[in-house]
Amino acid sequence: MLERTISGTIKENSKQFPILLLTGMRQIGKSTLFEMLKEPDRKYVSLDNFDDRDLAKNNPALFIQKYEPPVIIDEVQYAPELFTYIKIYVDSHKKDGNFWLTGSQKYELIKDIQESLAGRVAILDMLGLSYKEIIKKPYESKPFLPRMDMMSLKSKPKKLMDIYKIIWEGSYPRLIVHNGKNRDTFYKSYLQSYIERDVRNALNISGNELKFHNFIRAVAIRTGTLLNYADISKEIGIDQRTAKIWIRVLERSGIVKLLEPYYNNPTNSIIKTPKIYFLDTGLCSYLAKMNSPEILEAGYMDGRVLETYAFIEILKSYWHNGKEANIYFYRDKEQREIDFIIEDGGVIYPIEVKKTVVPSKNDIKNFYILEQFKLKIGTGVVICLRQSPLPLNGTVLALPVWEI
Repeated sequence: MLERTISGTIKENSKQFPILLLTGMRQIGKSTLFEMLKEPDRKYVSLDNFDDRDLAKNNPALFIQKYEPPVIIDEVQYAPELFTYIKIYVDSHKKDGNFWLTGSQKYELIKDIQESLAGRVAILDMLGLSYKEIIKKPYESKPFLPRMDMMSLKSKPKKLMDIYKIIWEGSYPRLIVHNGKNRDTFYKSYLQSYIERDVRNALNISGNELKFHNFIRAVAIRTGTLLNYADISKEIGIDQRTAKIWIRVLERSGIVKLLEPYYNNPTNSIIKTPKIYFLDTGLCSYLAKMNSPEILEAGYMDGRVLETYAFIEILKSYWHNGKEANIYFYRDKEQREIDFIIEDGGVIYPIEVKKTVVPSKNDIKNFYILEQFKLKIGTGVVICLRQSPLPLNGTVLALPVWEI
């Protein structure tokens, strides 16, 4: 079991809140991590078990008696009926850390919890393994902000195909601990289970399973692009309303994330459409039928999947430390774009991702656009494939992608 950055965040929040909710897509190690961190007397129950789910839904008071805290309740989204009784229990016992909950349907859960458990629950988001977790340096991961002192970072250089192998394999713990063995079998099974177990509960897609699978693939090959419902729905043969519903299902299941544009001083020239990113590059590559790291690196998705990987690593650096990631992008009607903008403390940090070992000043030519927002502009960065950091000017540096 690889150590996770978020472990410290879980322990800290469990001492301050009676309820802890850990959300994220299936198979990223939520319940395994809780099992590793739990005290000997903490019980465990999964609502994937139909008998326990039935009890939780139809007799939640008895369920709480049977699984008296401290307790881990896995996949709690299946029984929102529990929340009122959890509230009654924590209000009467007034002890932090009594309930550890996991869920793979984030947005539904948060809506229910905000109505029932507001002020009593710490909500933490979890993704797959970060690069620092994979190399067994989980506590070196800090919320990513570009700084000129990153020039001193000196990690071991990486070959091009080593990076694309990491991207191609993805970040699911079961794959990582087995060195990517049986990758295709894992992702095939994952998708079948996902459609069967989660999508059927959220949608009535009986008879449309193949269309939904094709829909996920159509989204995967568009990772890192502006979200175009009309384009996707035309390709799959569904209406735009259905496409929007299905995107929401992917989003609340933790499969994709919509990245909003930055426009705190909006003008008519700024594009308001979000970009869409898959939250695991291995699953994304599998769906896009990239059958090897070499095919992925040489194919039409090479730059966008590198950008997707950088985006996910930035998210992990924040979420696994219990922090909100205030990350956006910029694009205007003149096609000027900045891949990412991080806002922190009234300062904005521009970020470009380039598949190159020789970044140039041309790669940062759009950074000046941020002056229109009348905010302080912090250190900029070009995340790339260089072997070591390099200053591009006095305020911008090039940074190897594995240094995020």
